[in-house]
Amino acid sequence: MEPHQIASAPPPATVPAIPRREAWWFWLRLGCVSFGGPAGQIALMHRELVERRRWISERRFLHALNYCMLLPGPEAQQLATYLGWLMHRTAGGVVAGGLFVLPGFVLLMLLGAAYVTWGELPVVAGLLHGVKPAVTAIVAHAAWRLGRRVLRGWPLWLLALAALGALRAGLPYPAVIGGAALAGLLGGWLAPARFGVEAGTASAAGQIPPASGGSAAVAPAADGPASGATLPCLIDDGTPPPPHARFSAARLASTLAAGLALWALPMAALVLVFGAGSVLARMGLFFTRASLLTFGGAYAVLPYVWQGMVEAEGWVTPRQMIDSLALGETTPGPLVMVSVFAAFVGGWNQAVLGPQARLAGGLLAATVVLWMTFLPSFVFILAGGPLVEATHGRERLTAPLTAISAAVVGVIASLALAFGAHVLWPAGLAGGVDWTAAGIAVAAALALFRFGRGVIEVIAASALAGALLAIAGRVV
Repeated sequence: MEPHQIASAPPPATVPAIPRREAWWFWLRLGCVSFGGPAGQIALMHRELVERRRWISERRFLHALNYCMLLPGPEAQQLATYLGWLMHRTAGGVVAGGLFVLPGFVLLMLLGAAYVTWGELPVVAGLLHGVKPAVTAIVAHAAWRLGRRVLRGWPLWLLALAALGALRAGLPYPAVIGGAALAGLLGGWLAPARFGVEAGTASAAGQIPPASGGSAAVAPAADGPASGATLPCLIDDGTPPPPHARFSAARLASTLAAGLALWALPMAALVLVFGAGSVLARMGLFFTRASLLTFGGAYAVLPYVWQGMVEAEGWVTPRQMIDSLALGETTPGPLVMVSVFAAFVGGWNQAVLGPQARLAGGLLAATVVLWMTFLPSFVFILAGGPLVEATHGRERLTAPLTAISAAVVGVIASLALAFGAHVLWPAGLAGGVDWTAAGIAVAAALALFRFGRGVIEVIAASALAGALLAIAGRVV
């Protein structure tokens, strides 16, 4: 029987069985087509799971999304993990979250091998020359979109500007986020109306855009239930949580212990085999910290990654970091996978397994960063899932999160400025402006801001422009 053919009935006493093979095949297909950033990925899950397949109700979906939005890390991947866990216990969560990431990782590693092998060829260099100014416009557009939703009132504008100035002055990213949270706590006490839900925190419902442009409402699939239908879902509003989703202190302790062991054992192996001061061990520690600070999405944490990988450690060059974001924008999966690509390039640059095994070294570095980046997300979901009801809607969390969201606008704007400086003035201010890059950046900005074109369209057009310029001999 198809899900949309289920007759109206009282809520079941237990969660109905959703075939594992069907669910896992869905998660694999989702991982292969999850382009468009978290908004598009969440919209796609909403369309497929809520409207077309009727596996989970709107309210249960948004309840899970609200929780994921409170966590550091990629919310779309965490949402997939949560829903997989709700349907099929721990194994379902691991499979859903893992398959959301795996296709993009494989593709990025193939692109990484091509990049380090052929990246200096004129046509390839031209493609990247066109994409990098487009990425600068995309990051600026992300700051603008978030700012429109979050910056409601002068205190939040002040926080955004302070975050921008602090990062440009060299203050570490964790200090900026911590300062914003403290400001939110204080602001929530002194001026709660300006730091409440109405002041800047969008509801989860507002985070679900259409899968392909248009208004904010998601249209039902052609083969799904009609608009306004009240047919029940397999996991409906009144369906009780399954036994594994009920809080247990013993289960919480065992999950946290397993998560700690899965972090500590690889770190210990890296230290024992390569040394505590090795590039791989330092990458593992650095990206563990980064994974716990990714409030506001990948654009928000990229300045911290830039500070660490480019400025502090020198594992990659500014150009390679921008190329990483350019390629990350064109592949499926969470945008934070940009860090994984940058780690591949860093492992290649640093020859972590020796000069004769640069590709293997890059792959090992990328695998280490992948593990350290996504392990906390799985632990947050598997450990915290049963506590969702207790954490949802607590007003004392609203003000700090609103303040962090405002600071994230400034953080993303800082990233756009850093990218713009390296793209438009590649030889420094004394070297003059790269007018071809400036022209592509302006065209990309017009396409995004004025005409509302999609990210993939803008990147494809910009890459084509760069290739044509290279053929014409206008790209050095």
